[in-house]
Amino acid sequence: MTEQPETGPTTSNTLNILLVEDQEADVQLILRALTKGGIANPIHVVRDGQEALDYFSGEGQFADRNRFPIPGLILLDLKLPKVNGLQVLEQLKQTEELKRIPVIVLTSSSESKDVNRAYDVGANSYLVKPVQFSAFCEVVTQIKLYWLLLNEPPNVGPLQ
Repeated sequence: MTEQPETGPTTSNTLNILLVEDQEADVQLILRALTKGGIANPIHVVRDGQEALDYFSGEGQFADRNRFPIPGLILLDLKLPKVNGLQVLEQLKQTEELKRIPVIVLTSSSESKDVNRAYDVGANSYLVKPVQFSAFCEVVTQIKLYWLLLNEPPNVGPLQ
């Protein structure tokens, strides 16, 4: 992302963010909101559940961990092609080296069965995507404040 943030202090550290989202319009909206919210952390985007699993395992095009590091925060949609977001979350949380990565479910579904199931399989937060861009930017500001500034992230990756 090369755009400069429009408001607020910039957040940048070595924490990489993985965005798992298949809808191009939502990807662009989320990236714009992250930029506007002053989040300058490296962001990688994968477009379906299988790509997310390949990214986590470092397989195929994601084998180079210098280019595709283990994320420190995951923004996960639920309605994904190939492997749905709940299945991705469940597999991630069952992997010893990756289970501590914070996962924010960021989806259009407000159905209680989706909310409950996401928490059952290990979501750290569940946010419904606001329709209005200004409201979405406020959500991103809250993500930045809590997950990137206040929260102490766990060690992730190979066990030491």
